[in-house]
Amino acid sequence: MRLRPWNKKRISECHESLTSIPEFIFRVTPHPYVSLGAPYLNGEDPWVLRESVVSRLIEAQQYLSEKNPHLQLALFDAWRPISVQKFMFDYTVQETCKSRGIDIKNHSVNSDITEVIDEISRFWAQPSLNPSTPPPHSTGAAIDLTLADLNGNTLDLGGEIDCIGDISKPDFYEKYSFCKTESKHQVFHKRRSLLRSVMNQAGFVQHPNEWWHFSYGDQLWCWISRQNDAIYGAAFEVSKESTFSLPSLVT
Repeated sequence: MRLRPWNKKRISECHESLTSIPEFIFRVTPHPYVSLGAPYLNGEDPWVLRESVVSRLIEAQQYLSEKNPHLQLALFDAWRPISVQKFMFDYTVQETCKSRGIDIKNHSVNSDITEVIDEISRFWAQPSLNPSTPPPHSTGAAIDLTLADLNGNTLDLGGEIDCIGDISKPDFYEKYSFCKTESKHQVFHKRRSLLRSVMNQAGFVQHPNEWWHFSYGDQLWCWISRQNDAIYGAAFEVSKESTFSLPSLVT
């Protein structure tokens, strides 16, 4: 298993519940991984996060509305059970090998397959059951999202969510920021910067390889924000009893 720098961070679980993300936060439907057949078992709901993460997500939407009232957040994925993490990791390995003409059943090309797995592991956390190295999405602390207009049309941020490659790095288009005003690449950079700005303002940190991935309270958050401990480990049970009203923003 490939470990990331943040996997060394200690987890002091706060035992906060998972709770449903309110429906006034726009989400991409149908859920992309459900559509692929990912195994959400026994009625597991992908649209849940830890309670404090949901509160911060609502704040991020408010910050975005203040900066650009014509836009909204568009959720792509939230909590991911380990079974779904494994399904999507394996699916991505298989699809990447297929696109490169690598026969995953041919043991003579194991080195090529290993290379693909190493590359994918920069983006997809391996489905570990080790309590000290939970995949970020399995903690209920991480969310994948983009921007959309008020009609629910997602904006082009210069790369698809889950794309494997350098184009997914948050600052990939920064070198274009001084180009001709409103060039296509400059627009991509501004949109990515706006998304990061409102999420950072609400307390989230961004994955260094993924413009769409943000988290609060997990090991990645702990590592980037230089906290002593992460507060969320793997989460398995869903509580749908909590409801949320719009919080007052703290300045």
